[in-house]
Amino acid sequence: MIEENRTKKLDTGILCSRNNFNRTYNLQFFADGPGGEKTEEASPKKIADARKEGQVAKSMELVSGATLITFFFVLRFLIGNLSDNLVSSFPLFYKYIDVLAKEEISSAIVGTIIQDVSLHIIKISLPIIGIIFAIIILVNIIQVKPQITTKPLGPKLDMLNPVNGFKRMFSKDKIVVLIKDTLKVFLVMYIAYSTLISELDALINLYDMDLMQAIVYIGDLVLSLGISIGIMYMMLGIVDLFYQKFKFKRDLRMTKQEVKEELKQTDGNPQIKSRQRSKMREVSARRMMQSIPEADVVITNPTHFAVAIKYDTELGTAPLVLAKGADFLAAKIKERAKENKVPIVENKPLARMLYFNVEIGEEIPPELYELTAQVLAYVYSLNGEGPNINEEN
Repeated sequence: MIEENRTKKLDTGILCSRNNFNRTYNLQFFADGPGGEKTEEASPKKIADARKEGQVAKSMELVSGATLITFFFVLRFLIGNLSDNLVSSFPLFYKYIDVLAKEEISSAIVGTIIQDVSLHIIKISLPIIGIIFAIIILVNIIQVKPQITTKPLGPKLDMLNPVNGFKRMFSKDKIVVLIKDTLKVFLVMYIAYSTLISELDALINLYDMDLMQAIVYIGDLVLSLGISIGIMYMMLGIVDLFYQKFKFKRDLRMTKQEVKEELKQTDGNPQIKSRQRSKMREVSARRMMQSIPEADVVITNPTHFAVAIKYDTELGTAPLVLAKGADFLAAKIKERAKENKVPIVENKPLARMLYFNVEIGEEIPPELYELTAQVLAYVYSLNGEGPNINEEN
């Protein structure tokens, strides 16, 4: 019975351990591919690469609104000039009607007619087209800094994948586009309805107006309606621009693994760079230890810090720090100094100040001259010699 109870307890313990293991095992790291979820902001490199691919945050509604407003404003101010040009074009068209009536129709005559009429139409519409084209470029430049790239013109094979196409059809972005388009249709209908209702009395009496008066009235009504719709597009475009910028940042987010891979590509492998820094420290420490026999004295804390200095007027006007170290390295410096019979002097304040304020190969600052001079004087008195001074001095 005791043995059975022990066996049951053992089985229960194993089962609990397995259950605990299953509960703590988390697959979220693999949820979004290598590196886990995309929680990191896009790096400048990824943003630049996206720009090269033609991916930018801009609102087409803003461009459409600016285009509509510009078109109707230009039309309002140039309507007189356009009318004069259209009236002057009637003799040209009548002339060709007379030519076609009197002569036999041929390809040369038809070609000449098409060429002349096309040039006349271009001459009339060129000012409007030029201004609108300039506004489109200006609005795009305001939204996104210009950068010439041909990559968006290249074929994209993933666009032919029916699975990807199905995913795009039912993505969150497509739902946002559907809501936006529905809102645009509703607003256009509302603006048109409100405008026509407000002008209902004038529209009813339209048949009582003169022809030119009716034409002017209808033209003003169409221009006013077009400008109102353009303003609506502009307001919707400003909101859409903020959304596009948010979406652009969201789509370019990176996983932690992607950030690491990019760092490896740009800055090199961190492990390799760490090994290189370690090698450089080893070489620097080896050179430092080789310079200790040339030191005049090693100043210690006594256990935590050790600083080796040398005063040679040929090297500088003040003592130089040849080596310094803390803890283990300090012990190695003192050991090396003992092997080469370099004096070791304990001076806690000076050792700490030299260690934290003076780099290897630098002269000590003027604030520490007096303390350092006392130590050097003590060492020279022990050895019965002074610093290495030129004979000229």
